Amino acid sequence: MSPLTIGILIGITTITILATGIPVAFGLGITAITFLVIFEGIDSLDVLADLFFGGIAEFSLVSIPMFIVMGAAVASSPAGKDLYEALDRWLHRVPGGLIISNIGACSIFSALSGSSPATCAAIGKMGIPEMRKRGFPDGLATGAIAAGGTLGILIPPSITMIVYGIATETSIGRLFMAGVFPGLMLTGLFMAWSLYTAWRHGYSFSERANKYSLKQKLEILPRVLPFLAIIVSVLFVLYGGVATPSEAAGVGAMFVLLLVAAVYKVYQPHKIWTIISDSMKESVMILMIIAASSLFSYTLSSLFVTQSIAEHIVSLDANRWVLMGMINIFLLVAGFFLPPVAVILMTAPILMPIIDQMGFDPYWFAVIFTINMEIGLITPPVGLNLYVINGIAPEISLPTILKGAFPFMLCMVLGIVILCIFPGIATWLPTAMMGIAQ
Repeated sequence: MSPLTIGILIGITTITILATGIPVAFGLGITAITFLVIFEGIDSLDVLADLFFGGIAEFSLVSIPMFIVMGAAVASSPAGKDLYEALDRWLHRVPGGLIISNIGACSIFSALSGSSPATCAAIGKMGIPEMRKRGFPDGLATGAIAAGGTLGILIPPSITMIVYGIATETSIGRLFMAGVFPGLMLTGLFMAWSLYTAWRHGYSFSERANKYSLKQKLEILPRVLPFLAIIVSVLFVLYGGVATPSEAAGVGAMFVLLLVAAVYKVYQPHKIWTIISDSMKESVMILMIIAASSLFSYTLSSLFVTQSIAEHIVSLDANRWVLMGMINIFLLVAGFFLPPVAVILMTAPILMPIIDQMGFDPYWFAVIFTINMEIGLITPPVGLNLYVINGIAPEISLPTILKGAFPFMLCMVLGIVILCIFPGIATWLPTAMMGIAQ
């Protein structure tokens, strides 16, 4: 049987197993072990323990649970409420300031928490009722929050980027920098569409909010600025080469825990334990997927599937941009059904040799990859953010939320097109800060 045929069988088997609802890590592990035994015999299992442990025996992986602790600590506090209020108070005189405040709060909070569902829940609970009360259409109110929540996997510090860096052996610091300007670009596109569609539906943008004095604007800043300072500090030490991602994440997690204790009085043992236990569950889930993906990648490589697919695609007599379009469609479909971490770990071993052969920048491609995963977060049948929004606003139907989110999906597609035309949006900052990648 040819390696390409084996690859097709592995793909079909993996999709079928994951469709049963089995956890991703177990699905990948079962598929990998089954095909190894079938094609290489029972003796091939001798290396599984080493591969499984080796997949997570990297110091850089320590940054993942540390960043998750940061996010869990922020999500457990009223930081999202304060962030939303601060932006609303400072932007209340700006036409469309409320919708800008919501998307801005989503982008900042998602960077703080690193979790799209947490961002949707934290900002949506306040933002959606307020936008509806002031006359914004239901679809726009819910769609803006659902889309804004996806920005956390692109704007640094991003757990998705860390996993991509580990899977592809690329610099995590460069990946973080590559996501800055594209993340701001998407935020701007979301805001522009929101203002346009609100105006098109007859919203006058007349000031309907309370008037805020300078004192009211300033009094909330001490509860918000320290958290923003932590983000800036983490990125600074990474970009400046002062600390490794794991060291920066560890110090950042410690300071966030201290801040939520000092600012919001979250220091009771049971609350701290909730933060730690929630972080532990999510961290174990991600690390199990990473370990299982090592088995999966070994199986693909051992059966020459990865090499054969790469050689076949490169041998096609097609323009490299046509191939990139095909890769984007593939990632888009994969993101409809699987979480970003799983898609990265399953496809990176296959795609990276192809990207290298076609001459594309791996850091630019990481941004393209991530935006495709963002689209998956607001697209059925998985579309986790859609269901979170529906849970906090059950009176708004899921079709209405989906209809409101659809234009934001198109904004992301437009973002991919812009990045293809102007790749420097993603590549300029890493090169300017850290020089040309070796």
